[in-house]
Amino acid sequence: MQLLCSVRKKIPIHAQNKSHPFGEFYLSKNSVEMILPLLKKQSYLNSVEKFKNQEIDINLDLFRDLPINFNLDSVRWYFHLTGFHYNLNEPYIETDNHKFIKDKVVIIRSARRKNFLINYKFLNNFKDLIFLGLKNEYLDLKKEVPNLEFYNCKDFIEMAEIIKNSKVFIGNLSFGYTLAEGLKVPRLLESNPEFPLVYPNGGRCYDFYFQNHFEMLFKKLYKYK
Repeated sequence: MQLLCSVRKKIPIHAQNKSHPFGEFYLSKNSVEMILPLLKKQSYLNSVEKFKNQEIDINLDLFRDLPINFNLDSVRWYFHLTGFHYNLNEPYIETDNHKFIKDKVVIIRSARRKNFLINYKFLNNFKDLIFLGLKNEYLDLKKEVPNLEFYNCKDFIEMAEIIKNSKVFIGNLSFGYTLAEGLKVPRLLESNPEFPLVYPNGGRCYDFYFQNHFEMLFKKLYKYK
């Protein structure tokens, strides 16, 4: 299979979000450069290239034009586009372990998909907390969790390696959670009541809406490993 990545395709004006990290585009040039090493690592992809007007067999961006309920588990959008169904209980992202970062509580929390019913303050009672992702989102969460540390990944394959090596992953609807889901690491999904777009499948995983469930499920995963 050959995968083509389209760079800097504009988001329609009515759907643009000023807080989106890519601005007015679905993918920035930098984001494509960061994800290419990870995609090229996948054994089921024969080649991965930037889109340069090559012939397309299946346009994976077509889901944006389909009359579907977007509250459906987002991975399944592509089942309907391709006609192929994968066992979502099994890992589908391949990567190595990170060479020196391991057994951390890894957090990636998008500012755009927060569940305002919960907070992360209880994590101050735990050690080895590391935030990956955007620096401004890290600084926002550090107000609640002062002992949270930041690590700036050089690309998304390094991010995947750290997540694979994690003790527990916590995230909301973000690319980071997508990686954790594909790797099937122990993980918690901070669900957004207004936009329940992603659901955990397979392995030791839970989603939550309320604070007491968040704390209970985190302690359960943390203790298990």
